[in-house]
Amino acid sequence: MLRLFLPDEHVNSIFEITPEKLKERGIKGIITDLDNTLVEWDRPEATPKIKEWFQKMKESGIIITIVSNNNENRVKQFSGPLDIQYIYEAKKPMGRAFRKALKDMKLKKEEVVVIGDQLLTDVLGGNRSGMHTILVVPVAQSDGFFTRINRRIERLILNMMKRKGMVYWEE
Repeated sequence: MLRLFLPDEHVNSIFEITPEKLKERGIKGIITDLDNTLVEWDRPEATPKIKEWFQKMKESGIIITIVSNNNENRVKQFSGPLDIQYIYEAKKPMGRAFRKALKDMKLKKEEVVVIGDQLLTDVLGGNRSGMHTILVVPVAQSDGFFTRINRRIERLILNMMKRKGMVYWEE
């Protein structure tokens, strides 16, 4: 069961994920979380660096869909100016939003990676959906209320995985 929480990759930042690396693996699409994955959970808009990252992905033909558990206003405010597809109130780790994103992108699960900062939502949801998962270090040290609860549970899971030799990175 712990394997469902284990990401396929771990990176320190979204910026370590490049179109070149993705294309080498046959990846044509990204399902990404928003809050604390792309920007701080309380930052309403994309930073210039994130805008540049999105542009590089688009220029390389990689389709991106933001899948967030947050409300429509939050996700639309961020995604709209960037012309990025999005799904709000996704109820991750449930599979419905992941399946919808795949269908909207017209891609197979083998052609898509799931990127996020949480084991309990992004990694679990992506793994359950059969996609390659990439865990990123959260961009902010603070979290919203429910995410703080998730982080406590994640620490317990990470500690169990470390004891079993499943985790190879440092927090």
